[in-house]
Amino acid sequence: MTSVLWLRRDLRRRDHPALVAAREAAGDGDLVVAFVVDPRLWDGGGLVRRAWLAANLRALDESLDGGLTLLHGDPRQVVPALAQRVSASSLHVSRETTPAGVRRDETVRDALGEGVEWVETGTPYAVGPGLVTNGSGDPYKVFTPFAKAWRQHGWPQPAPTPRSLEVRHARNDADATAALDAALGAPDLPELPPAGEEAALRRFRSFRDDSLGDYDGDRNLPAVDATSRMSPYLKLGVVHPRTLLADLADRRGTGVETFRDELAWREFYADVLWHNPKSAWHDLRPALKGMRYDEPEDAIEAWKAGRTGYPVVDAGMRQLLAEGWMHNRVRMITASFLTKDLHVWWPVGARHFLDRLCDGDVASNNHGWQWVAGTGTDASPYFRVFNPVTQGEKFDPSGEYVRRWVPELRHLEGKAAHTPWDQQDGYAHGYPERIVDHAAERQEALDRLAATKR
Repeated sequence: MTSVLWLRRDLRRRDHPALVAAREAAGDGDLVVAFVVDPRLWDGGGLVRRAWLAANLRALDESLDGGLTLLHGDPRQVVPALAQRVSASSLHVSRETTPAGVRRDETVRDALGEGVEWVETGTPYAVGPGLVTNGSGDPYKVFTPFAKAWRQHGWPQPAPTPRSLEVRHARNDADATAALDAALGAPDLPELPPAGEEAALRRFRSFRDDSLGDYDGDRNLPAVDATSRMSPYLKLGVVHPRTLLADLADRRGTGVETFRDELAWREFYADVLWHNPKSAWHDLRPALKGMRYDEPEDAIEAWKAGRTGYPVVDAGMRQLLAEGWMHNRVRMITASFLTKDLHVWWPVGARHFLDRLCDGDVASNNHGWQWVAGTGTDASPYFRVFNPVTQGEKFDPSGEYVRRWVPELRHLEGKAAHTPWDQQDGYAHGYPERIVDHAAERQEALDRLAATKR
């Protein structure tokens, strides 16, 4: 008996139900573990996401003693071909939940020959999308009741790790190997986190022991390393959220509850996308139908480069370029600036974030953008416009975050870094002047909102 485990968003050994199922199905036979480099997804994935994926595939291969099989091509063709080549009796996956992933899996399943069983076990989430519903059996449209029902639903204990895991290598595709090499050797890559399951667990333990107690307050301070930074690992399934929840099961406190809420937000957005596939790239709610948007190319490029003249916005965008990651509070500030100050439709920013974020996840990223833009579930009202100056002064009161990422302002002490236009030497080192006037653009955003009500 030979079983094949086809990996997608589950690049780990621990707490991996599909891996357990594939190992058991193989019995005394062979287990093949494969990943497909799909050119359609790979080429459109952006420089950072490609490199992060490649790094974690290499780490997984090392943990499997070189046993990971890399394929290249359309999964609808290469996966059935692999199953036939190794005489597989079963093909195992974690259940996919994104619209494109569901369609792809249906095609692959139909293409498998007779005698090859398609087996879905587990999902990338503690509670699979579609399983948390209200008393009428309908999906939740607001986060708070969803989170309460999500907790009440509960989740299984982590899956056991197979004691022995001998993997049969089924020959790598040269094009797949070349794609990984090119991704990791690409010029101008940001400094990415350490890759692999062991690195993810070390990071979580460090966060749990050093930062979790103060997480409720400190998580909003971008100058403080107080967030878990688990999102890049969760994105690729290098660690499962159930593993983290199990680790915290006996812990109490506001920091623990807030962190559970952050995991619940990730599962909420996955649930929203499951029930509303079109919301990946279109407004979930039609409340702003008729809103007039702009496409100011020069201003958008200034926003991408971190040269808007608003320090906290520019600090966030430069952190994104340098690390492939951005603090969540600053993600909201930068998103508000693009959508409300520059009047740009949110998918423009969402696509840029997906290109540059190593944790770029369609459900979380795009619905997060809609929260700011006022078009999503549980959305911030459109008339709530983040003031980039007061936001910076509130959450970076010492100016440390701005000075870290905007060297032109390092000569300004304290919160003066947030208002270089008020300082005599604020522009002494080449920092750009503001590309728009926030007060005027806030009023313009409100006027455009009013026009949609007429």
